[in-house]
Amino acid sequence: MQRFLWSKLSDADKSDALARPAAISDASLMNSVRDILQSVKTGGDQAVLDLTEKFDGVRPTALRVNETELKSAWDALPAKDKAAIDRAKANIETFHTAQLPDEISIEIEPGVSCRRIPRALDVVGLYVPGGTAPLVSTLLMLAVPAKVAGCSRRVVISPPSKDGTINSTVLAAAYRCDVTDVFIAGGAQAIAALAYGTDAIPKCAKIFGPGNAWVAAAKSIVAQEAGGPAIDMPAGPSEAMVLADADANPAFVASDLLSQAEHDKVAQVICVASSPAVADAVDAAIASQLATLPRKDIATASLGFGRMIIANSRTDILEIINAYAPEHLIIQLDNPKSYVVDIQNAGSIFLGPYTPESVGDYASGTNHTLPTYGAARAYSGITTESFMKYISVQSLTAEGMLSLGPTVERLAELEGLDAHRRAVTLRLESLK
Repeated sequence: MQRFLWSKLSDADKSDALARPAAISDASLMNSVRDILQSVKTGGDQAVLDLTEKFDGVRPTALRVNETELKSAWDALPAKDKAAIDRAKANIETFHTAQLPDEISIEIEPGVSCRRIPRALDVVGLYVPGGTAPLVSTLLMLAVPAKVAGCSRRVVISPPSKDGTINSTVLAAAYRCDVTDVFIAGGAQAIAALAYGTDAIPKCAKIFGPGNAWVAAAKSIVAQEAGGPAIDMPAGPSEAMVLADADANPAFVASDLLSQAEHDKVAQVICVASSPAVADAVDAAIASQLATLPRKDIATASLGFGRMIIANSRTDILEIINAYAPEHLIIQLDNPKSYVVDIQNAGSIFLGPYTPESVGDYASGTNHTLPTYGAARAYSGITTESFMKYISVQSLTAEGMLSLGPTVERLAELEGLDAHRRAVTLRLESLK
């Protein structure tokens, strides 16, 4: 990893030190994604199957996975795997149930009442990546809060493996999470199917889930179309920042950095170390652990985008955190809780030596679908409310109209909207 001494950097150098890998969004990729979207929009299920065969090298016998297959996958799962899924599911469910919003009802002034009513989205699309790792955890992180929120149709879609099926553990988790639909498709064609709907796949109000550059581009494009679906958040390569001082265990720090680096060749890890000696110890631990890591090649490529930043003042550390806005922030400093109050930009925070990112990724209860690429400056990670919307309601009595009406009349006159004013004036005159 490149090494920087924060106190010696200019503003421009600080920006370079916190620069992320270039996003893959070149014109040729975007044009290819648009072609795929249009193919599915006009060709429906047949186009999804054709594109799956083209890009994944296999043609599923059917897009839908039936309930019998889901149950069989669960029944065949070893007891220890069932127990792990059940415990993670229970913790995620507990934390997300606590997030359910209440209705708000207020009398603003005599005779003027306003309400805010929460409503679950009706149909949501949950994209679960396949690729080099079957992300069972992603299914849990999306399907559980969608059900807690009350979404009536929870549609999982995931790319096929080489035999044309979805990984059996993902199917088992889908069964356990009581999803309503599971379909076999990946990439931009899967996002297109969720966005536009086909004969088999329902059109979704909102699309959730991480994916590669093609998936991210497709989500971005469909969300900008008139009548298109909402999406959870902008997506980029995954990332983690670990803060370490002399009391931190270098092996723990290295393991957190590598657990993020093994995700993707363009994932980024940053270690903020309190001294060169701490940085040296972490580097040595990384080298030792990397030697036996099965996904060594991926992690090594990712470390090429990594940063080791030396910073030993609280002010500098907080400046780095809030400027970078990390997806995952792991604090292995003395009194880690004391930093939280001053952290403005982060997706999820992990405090102390016994709280690795892995617990949040799988089973602590928080959600691991988080804003990346600096989006934590404006976006939250997935919550129960991500699967909900709100409807406002207002009600005026005659007393309320007589009191508030003249104010509305005047504001309408200021805007030159006479029909708006008349809608109030007619009512006021009827009350005189």
